[in-house]
Amino acid sequence: MRDLGAGFGYLIKGQRWVGRHGRWFGFGLLPGLITLVLYAAALVGLGYGADNLVTWATPFADDWSSPWLGLLRNTLTVLVFALGLFLAVITFTAVTLLVGQPFYESLSEQVDRTEGGEVPESGLPLWRELWISARDSVRILVRVGLYSVLLFALGFIPVVGQTVVPVIGFCVTGYFLAEELTAVALQRRGMVLKDRLALLRGRRMLTLGFGVPLGLAFLVPFVAVFLMPGAVAGATLLARDLVASDEDGDEDATPAPYTLDKG
Repeated sequence: MRDLGAGFGYLIKGQRWVGRHGRWFGFGLLPGLITLVLYAAALVGLGYGADNLVTWATPFADDWSSPWLGLLRNTLTVLVFALGLFLAVITFTAVTLLVGQPFYESLSEQVDRTEGGEVPESGLPLWRELWISARDSVRILVRVGLYSVLLFALGFIPVVGQTVVPVIGFCVTGYFLAEELTAVALQRRGMVLKDRLALLRGRRMLTLGFGVPLGLAFLVPFVAVFLMPGAVAGATLLARDLVASDEDGDEDATPAPYTLDKG
């Protein structure tokens, strides 16, 4: 429980950091605004088309009597939109980070600079960093997709599907949000995806304490855009302490080798 509170504390620290450095807050807003417009258009389209999609996918129910036809298709329509919203929350960070790679790299470096100590640089050209970020994001999205399909299926289980499954869904959302955000700082430190995941698994409750509240906040329209600069700053602070704990041999941390990703 202590780690949950500590993880949330990093989220607050990140928002405070951008609050004290207003220029960097404005600098970090632009990628989120661009991504928000794209996602809003996609969700509006899904909202208008979900019922047609469900009708097309369930021709076997055309002859069902009332109220079973309406109950089936209305339930599926809600689930389709909920799945779309779930994927939007998960992928928003990845897409925003990809769009705003140069912005968030600079912001993360500035956090490292103001906090003192080493300011790591990947030494890779921008195109190479974009390629690695895009490739890792696809790998994360594949994992998220598998979880989404599983949770979607479990959502049909009475009671459990309406109680336990949403909680698990938010935990999955929070965990992968934390991974995407800490990747900005950890990738500069030469850590490949599997090592980043191992590092976060070693402090799972800390990771969830940071990511789950952020995932919940991202459900509120426009909030994600304004929280993104602070989320990147907070994730950098979190990454700094995770790496320091790992290097010190903290028993709660999972050792992760630092190898520069060349391909």
